[in-house]
Amino acid sequence: MLTLRWFGISCFEITNKVTIVTDPHDGESLGLHQPDIKGDLILITHQHFDHASGREVVSKADSEIVEESGKWEVKGIEIEGVPYHREEAGENVFFKFELDGFRICHLGDLGYSLSSKEVEKIKPVDILLVPVGGTGGHEGREAAKVIEDLKPRIVIPQHYMVEGMTVPISSKKEFLQLAIDRGWLVEERKEARIKSLPERRKIIVLECLSRY
Repeated sequence: MLTLRWFGISCFEITNKVTIVTDPHDGESLGLHQPDIKGDLILITHQHFDHASGREVVSKADSEIVEESGKWEVKGIEIEGVPYHREEAGENVFFKFELDGFRICHLGDLGYSLSSKEVEKIKPVDILLVPVGGTGGHEGREAAKVIEDLKPRIVIPQHYMVEGMTVPISSKKEFLQLAIDRGWLVEERKEARIKSLPERRKIIVLECLSRY
């Protein structure tokens, strides 16, 4: 069984036999608690403070960090980092990997819609961790388009405003309304425990476990 917990912005703990931590932040600089987690493998999509400032917080003596594009095998997990250039925000890496037979992709901080070539580099995806909030004001629409292009069965929204956070990004409201309009199932959970894929696309909105 695969378990996912969310600690704000793009920081997830993804666990089966190993623990993967993505985009760790330090908590304090965002108005959140520090993530109380340690990763065997730490994936960093880009170097902005809200995605990389907590690498020491979530590291232990034998943690391994991947923060570049390319193909890797770490802790027995095959990882592919797909490079992505954002015009205003710089480089980002999409991370693809497989756990428990589920094909997972973490998009970091996307910035705008994907080209058809980028979609083909990422597919196929079973579980998509997709940013739905930012500073452009239309991230909800972009996220919905990306989901329609990549066709995941499970979507977990990330990178959006939660109460008390000091980073000025938008909320998940627009995205969730678009998801409902499209007939996608929407559930709220403290953590996602995934044993199988649903027949119908499901949006799992996780509680932010770093919120004050």
